[in-house]
Amino acid sequence: MKSIFTKIIAGEIHAYKISENASCIAILDAFPLRLGHTLVIPKMEIDIWHHLPESQYFSIMQEAFRVAQAIAKVIPCNRVSQHIIGLEVPHAHLHLIPINSIKDCDFRAPKPTFTPAQFQATALSIQSALTPL
Repeated sequence: MKSIFTKIIAGEIHAYKISENASCIAILDAFPLRLGHTLVIPKMEIDIWHHLPESQYFSIMQEAFRVAQAIAKVIPCNRVSQHIIGLEVPHAHLHLIPINSIKDCDFRAPKPTFTPAQFQATALSIQSALTPL
């Protein structure tokens, strides 16, 4: 069964795309903990991240590193945290969350809401800060 991420990768569901390469796609989280919360998702539909082929894993981590650097340039924060939890959607994915304290990455906390215009502006801002490949 296709996951929601597989449908996003296929273009069947809209998402605010940050970047895409042969291995993965980076999109803004639809239910972010903070503005700029981004998901890096392998294109390979696999549930558990450590079941990915090693080459895919390293490619995804390389893109996550590049996206995290861009997030840090445009979203005021002390750090960009990285989390692999994998319980919400049965498709491996990595969270990149701009944080100022540990409380900023509490997945149980109420989620802020943003307008489509805010999501779009954030995506464009992060895209513009990406270093070229």
